Amino acid sequence: MEVLEPDERITNILSDVRCAVPGAAERLLPIVYGELRGIAGRIFKSQQADGKSIQPTILVHDVFMKLAQITNIDWKNRSHFYAVAAKATRNLLVDHAREQMAAKRGGGWNRITLDGVGDGQSAERMIDVLDLEVALKKLGELAPRQERVIEMRFYAGLTVEEVAAVAVLLASDAGAGITGGTISVDGGTAPY
Repeated sequence: MEVLEPDERITNILSDVRCAVPGAAERLLPIVYGELRGIAGRIFKSQQADGKSIQPTILVHDVFMKLAQITNIDWKNRSHFYAVAAKATRNLLVDHAREQMAAKRGGGWNRITLDGVGDGQSAERMIDVLDLEVALKKLGELAPRQERVIEMRFYAGLTVEEVAAVAVLLASDAGAGITGGTISVDGGTAPY
């Protein structure tokens, strides 16, 4: 029996998920859960424990459920999966923050830090999910690629090398409808 590298194993299972092979999503979860949980943990590490924030475990579950339902994408590899996971994570966090704001006019701001993002350097200042969303949308109007780079780095914890690999994949699939096209994530669409 051939022993596959973790990235190759994820890619093979993602192909099975896309082809709706029974049990494929269940095989994928134990492989990606730890990394998704680590990403969510980093995002929430310094978040205030106000009881209103979505918990990392719930976030991971919701992100995974969204990703497992996507069947119209040709998953290329682990980095591609986590790039799309970044979009789903972003959508879920922004939706949750908006719900909290609507629940109590003027209150419920969820603060998170940029702890653990980038090359291991922690950021001292707190940022707001909704403020980040506004900034990313403005950046996306001017420079869509840079918006996606920040999204993949912050919401999925991808390294610079992994982001570059995703960019190469997407550029090579421009004719296949991935670049410039959209995929459905969390009731919206993701530009991948």
